[in-house]
Amino acid sequence: MRRVITPTTPRRTARAAALLGALTIVVGSALGTFPAHADEPGTPPAATEAPKVDLILDGSGSMQTADIQGKSRMTVAQQSINEVIDALPEETEFGIRTLGATYPGKDQKEGCKDTQQLYPVGKTNKVEAKTAVATVRPTGWTPIGIALRAAAEDLGTGPTTRRIVLITDGEDTCAPPDPCDVARELASKGIHLVVDTLGLAHDDKTRQQLICIANATGGTFTDVRSQDQLTKRVKQLVERAQDTHSVTPAQVVGADKCADAPILTPGVYTDREKFSEHRVYRVPVKAGEELRASVSVTPDRAVARDYGVLLQATDNSGQELVRGNDAGSGRTDVASTGVRWSAAEDDSDSASPSPSKGSGSGSAVRTVCLVVSNSFAPQAAVQADPGLPLELTVDVAAASPAPDGPAMGLGRGWILLGVLTLAGLLAGLIFGWLARWRISVWREN
Repeated sequence: MRRVITPTTPRRTARAAALLGALTIVVGSALGTFPAHADEPGTPPAATEAPKVDLILDGSGSMQTADIQGKSRMTVAQQSINEVIDALPEETEFGIRTLGATYPGKDQKEGCKDTQQLYPVGKTNKVEAKTAVATVRPTGWTPIGIALRAAAEDLGTGPTTRRIVLITDGEDTCAPPDPCDVARELASKGIHLVVDTLGLAHDDKTRQQLICIANATGGTFTDVRSQDQLTKRVKQLVERAQDTHSVTPAQVVGADKCADAPILTPGVYTDREKFSEHRVYRVPVKAGEELRASVSVTPDRAVARDYGVLLQATDNSGQELVRGNDAGSGRTDVASTGVRWSAAEDDSDSASPSPSKGSGSGSAVRTVCLVVSNSFAPQAAVQADPGLPLELTVDVAAASPAPDGPAMGLGRGWILLGVLTLAGLLAGLIFGWLARWRISVWREN
């Protein structure tokens, strides 16, 4: 009788697994594929602020018009808003304001005061918010200007960008105030406010007014043709509110030359930079450390096409060490760039001795000047003051001799050669053993 040996003998399987495990560890260490654990202690959590969105719903009489897929404009808007509420991110603070939805009379002067906070900006009870939306009935006039001012008050002020999403089917019927002027007024206050407009009607006059409102604050305009389009666009705008920073930056004022610039330690900072201006900041960097910095400039109002942002690291004499830049043509939410620069251990240029804490020895410290420049220009009738919001992130860490290479120097020179030799030897042993094992099984069968 021929004896059958199965290919899953426990002892042999265990030996193969051990050899494969050893090979995996060696090769993984050589190639740096295993995650490294940070040795540095974590930093305490910084103050945060939730994303904030206030939706303005037009409740004027013209919203009764049934010209969107056989439904009235109000029905389409209400159904879309319900879907948006269902999909709201948990951290987003969301509110709803109406215009022209509560005054049923014929006195236009009174009707043009009609804007109400339907649901306050804050954590959303979805049932209550959807119930409130269902109560809106098309009624009166279209006071867009005063509704924008009231929504800005609903959102308050703070370091993160607030968004107003305006859904309407017509131009303002209550000016003054002209809604374009109101939008420019809000942008000039520097309160990080963006207004996005969505038009349910398609006449040129309405479209131009809504485009003007959006452009004045760096927002967007969407010409809505279907309920699905409206739902998707409002969801996108709500999600975009989360793309702003959640760390509350420290206020700082840059100088026009390095000698007068404020000294920054690792952290997040905010400033305002005028059109086509440059601001300078100083960062001390010790020998053997690496400076990592990034800057974002937000055009929070309508700007001319063709723009750029430049971040330079220089020494005290103005000699450039490294630069990063970003450029574009057309509307954008933000322009940003970054730099990395390491101070060599033997770099003594522009360095001064600085005693180390807890020791009598000194270490060379080099002052690096960070220069932020922009080439933004305002569009016609857009106020230049205050300057554009600027956010600067600074970090100083231990310099890495090979930032993109394997850890612990295993990726270079003789060490790599030794590791590869060992890996090849182990691989040869494993394949040889497997070949002998297959031959023995074949003979016995």
